[in-house]
Amino acid sequence: MRWFALMCAAPVLLGLILPRLTTPLHAEPPAGFVPLFNGKDLTGWQGHVTMAERHKITDKTQLEELIRKRTDTAFKHWTVKDGVIYCDGQGGVSLQTVKDYGNFELLVDWKIAPKGDSGIYLRGQPQVQIWDSDNLPDNLQADRGKGSGGLWNNPPNDPAKQPLVKADKPVGEWNTFHIILVGDQVTVKLNGKTVVDKGKLYNYWFKNQPVPDKGPIELQIHGTPLWFRNIYIKELP
Repeated sequence: MRWFALMCAAPVLLGLILPRLTTPLHAEPPAGFVPLFNGKDLTGWQGHVTMAERHKITDKTQLEELIRKRTDTAFKHWTVKDGVIYCDGQGGVSLQTVKDYGNFELLVDWKIAPKGDSGIYLRGQPQVQIWDSDNLPDNLQADRGKGSGGLWNNPPNDPAKQPLVKADKPVGEWNTFHIILVGDQVTVKLNGKTVVDKGKLYNYWFKNQPVPDKGPIELQIHGTPLWFRNIYIKELP
């Protein structure tokens, strides 16, 4: 009877376990969102060119050549495996969307290694911070333990520079950003918690000028291994 009970229970237990083991890393986009990453390759992405470089290089052919060279370098260090974008931290070239975006909602999963450092540029402007804030160098001692999600390149006294709460999961686990950008107002949710509430996005490249209406979304390289997946966007009016 014991063997019979175990035999009957096994399919039920297997049914409870299998969904967890077979859940795809590349999930379906939520309603209204479209993928920025197809889960297979880096179609739609290129090596980064800054907004300042785009402004300076007015010759279209020269700009295209710079993008080609940067992309060649980036694709040696940004690769895709099993539905995940992986960066080895080398090469010094970030990954940015080929397309420019204005107002949008962005969803992105990210993961870092110990002492990891990265960020997400919005309209080509740095950045929504990603880092292991528990292991910062001495020159950043004041920022230790505050977590990710702040608009790191904002002025020192700007409240949006640091996250409202630390919402990071332990290093090595996946985190999820939900970023909303409308005009120059940025709201960032990290793992379901609001870490920036309508913070101001500044024009990093041209001080005292308004933030541009459109620009690329960028995954920043900063010398450490990085992982990204499930990147979705909903463009807003």
